Amino acid sequence: MARSSGQSPYGALLHTTTVHRGARLPTGQNGAMNTAGAAAPLATSVYADRMARARAQMEAKGIDLLLLSLGLDLPYITGYNAMPLERLTMLVVPRDGEARLVVPRMEAARVTPQPGVFEIHPWGETENPVEIVAALAKQAGPTREVAVGDQMWARFLVELLPLLPAAHYSRADVVTSMRMTKDAAEIAALKAAGAAVDRIAAQLQAGDIPLVGRTEAEVSADLSERIIAEGHQVTNFAIVAAGANAASPHHSAGDRVIRKDEILLTDFGGTMNGYCSDITRCVYLGTPPAEIADAYAVLHEAQRAAAAAGTVGTPCEEVDRVARRIITDAGFGEYFFHRTGHGIGLDAHEDPYIVEGNGLPLAAGHAYSVEPGIYVEGKWGMRLEDIIVATDDGPCPMNVANHELVSIDV
Repeated sequence: MARSSGQSPYGALLHTTTVHRGARLPTGQNGAMNTAGAAAPLATSVYADRMARARAQMEAKGIDLLLLSLGLDLPYITGYNAMPLERLTMLVVPRDGEARLVVPRMEAARVTPQPGVFEIHPWGETENPVEIVAALAKQAGPTREVAVGDQMWARFLVELLPLLPAAHYSRADVVTSMRMTKDAAEIAALKAAGAAVDRIAAQLQAGDIPLVGRTEAEVSADLSERIIAEGHQVTNFAIVAAGANAASPHHSAGDRVIRKDEILLTDFGGTMNGYCSDITRCVYLGTPPAEIADAYAVLHEAQRAAAAAGTVGTPCEEVDRVARRIITDAGFGEYFFHRTGHGIGLDAHEDPYIVEGNGLPLAAGHAYSVEPGIYVEGKWGMRLEDIIVATDDGPCPMNVANHELVSIDV
């Protein structure tokens, strides 16, 4: 078990999982964490408040029934992070009436009871859990509008459709929208996770992590181990891309040997007491040529300006435009082909997304990445990323590691 570098208000450590070779955890959409990285349950009053707010949103949106299965909306509102099993787990929340967590009997002991928030409804191996969900829905009264969690397996939804034939189904943006706005304790957890990966970035930039002569996979494994040593319970990803490989934003670290006189892109993060970190820093192994130094100066300015643009009330798409405008004006527009950022919290990627077309105004408590990149296929790539939290006093960075393209003598 990894040693914690400090106890978060989000509870005690669980067990350690490490992922190497730059791969994201295969445990859910957008790199969702598995139960190894889940935070310990909070006080029942926290979940009672979240349930009350969820029901208020259901009322406002005309939703009769909320169904949450896999994904991080479920632990946010109950404290229980379901394993991605073929056995159905489903939180059934009627707008009025008691919420019930339908859970396999063999998993029920893992659920921390939250009296007054939900009741546990275990089901046995010979029962049909989808029929149980439908019966509970019908007990709550007429079910016309049903909001379904993004990560419910299609097999269960398909089986539910004929059992509630009068229902109209939509995405459950109820809890998802609540999760966008972090409270003080959540921001403190993000800051602690960000400080941990900052320390690793500083080690990289100081030349304390051997690079030249090692494979990308070996350095990825090294970063993964350091993430755990710094107090994370899970390494979610450790991208290491050398030279031309850095032109692939989500390159999978492999047997390519890192050499002198090339750029090295590293993008790594994990889950620490339930909340995610994510940082990208590049180093140059030797003295960077003018082509790379000049491009990085543009990237640095774009990232700095976009981070500063994230004030409360500013549309998410405007932050994207700020970064893109600087890169485009410098002649690199075609080489910046992904969004500027993504939200972060319990999940490595969640709302709000910093991308053209998202007119949502930033609100105090929104946490997101700012990570413009420039990628020239067959030659080199670069990206610079921090996590930012919008506050009434302006953007607050969760990462402060050196933003320069550090040259490492080799």
